[in-house]
Amino acid sequence: MNFWFEGIAAKARGLFPGMMVALLVALAAQFVAEHYGAPAMLMALLFGIALNFLSEPGPTAEGIGFTARTVLRFGVAILGARISVEMLTSLGWGMIALLVAGVVATILFGVIFARLIGQGPRFAILTAGSVAICGASAAMAIAAVLPKDERSERNLLFTVLGVTVLSTLAMILYPILTNALGFDELTAGAFIGATVHDVAQVVGAGFSISDTAGETSTLVKLIRVSFLAPVVVLIALWWRDPESGAGEKRPPIIPGFVLGFLVLAGLNSFGLIPQAAGAFLAKLSSWALLAAIAAVGMKTDLRNVIQVGGGAIALIVAETLFLAGLVLAALVWLDLLAVG
Repeated sequence: MNFWFEGIAAKARGLFPGMMVALLVALAAQFVAEHYGAPAMLMALLFGIALNFLSEPGPTAEGIGFTARTVLRFGVAILGARISVEMLTSLGWGMIALLVAGVVATILFGVIFARLIGQGPRFAILTAGSVAICGASAAMAIAAVLPKDERSERNLLFTVLGVTVLSTLAMILYPILTNALGFDELTAGAFIGATVHDVAQVVGAGFSISDTAGETSTLVKLIRVSFLAPVVVLIALWWRDPESGAGEKRPPIIPGFVLGFLVLAGLNSFGLIPQAAGAFLAKLSSWALLAAIAAVGMKTDLRNVIQVGGGAIALIVAETLFLAGLVLAALVWLDLLAVG
């Protein structure tokens, strides 16, 4: 028993410096937001990027990685206490259909465009699937079921880096775009949730607009995440590699934090979460996400993207722009139908 406690204490000591740095950046971002009216999430991201060197091997690296990964998922999971089925139904079946169409169309576009520019179909599926569904998490899940070759590791590394960089840029640019287009909070949140790749940047972009936009974007994003399971299954059925190791550990298809979010959302829908508990979880979620966004910024090095081939960059950028254009056109069309 003492050995177990010693292991926990050693792990906590390793995580503490990096987590405290992320929390301090979150406090600074919140201070700037409260005193100068700047979005706290955006400030946390920019401050984090400026402190990128702290994520390099050293005393803070482990805690920063933990905050960007585990604290983020914890923050998103308990955010479910603010969500209800009523909010889901407010999106309508048209939004659900749009998300399905976005995933299918983006993957098909990626395969076709990749052939035109001389990129392989497996690389196209990897990049398009990560763009269409949930960024780095989708990339790792899809890579686990694709046949392996000498380029598999490089392709996965580039895809994770590419979607992270593009998500970071989208987090900054998309709120500006939705404001310029005059979108209301729900529409802006739907656009961000349906187009930005990674959960962290979806949360940051959405809540930089408003709480309503943040909640909507997170909900829409988690609906996209749920599409990962059927897509990975279909890819596994299409491409089977009989020589792959059967005992090799693979990442979960549906992340645990999604299940936590759904459980809390279900409890909230039935009125089983007391108001005081819901308010506490909402506040805790906000701080967890703010610290996680700061850590994501610290782990982001925008210079690395120039080290990959031009064709690969063109493919993942084109897939990102295609998804954004498709969702934007559909939202405008649906709004016109509603007006009509």
